[in-house]
Amino acid sequence: QVQMVESGGGSVQAGGSLRLSCIVSGLNFGVYAMGWFRQAPGKEREGVSCISWNGAVIYYIDSVKGRFTISRDNAKNTVSLQMNSLKPEDTAMYYCAADVVCTPGMVMPVRDRWGQGTQVTVSS
Repeated sequence: QVQMVESGGGSVQAGGSLRLSCIVSGLNFGVYAMGWFRQAPGKEREGVSCISWNGAVIYYIDSVKGRFTISRDNAKNTVSLQMNSLKPEDTAMYYCAADVVCTPGMVMPVRDRWGQGTQVTVSS
């Protein structure tokens, strides 16, 4: 059974930073692309970033480019999202997803499989 456990969310003021982490179990982590998604109240879930199995392909949605950095540690089955210069519009529940389609232009989940998420709230 595949499990994703996200952590690291919280409440910060605009301009602050948070580092999200996701530990994955139940699959061969090192062969799958990983992604981060977010969902704000009343909005659809959107893909924020992804990283291929070896880190060779990385994607960011335009609104976070230059502020967010995705990374992975295949030895620890962990994918992280460093978020700097946070803005109120970054407020959302953030989810990681294992086994995503990750290209330089987009990220899309292969399965409807999600962890519990971690809440990020940015105040102005």
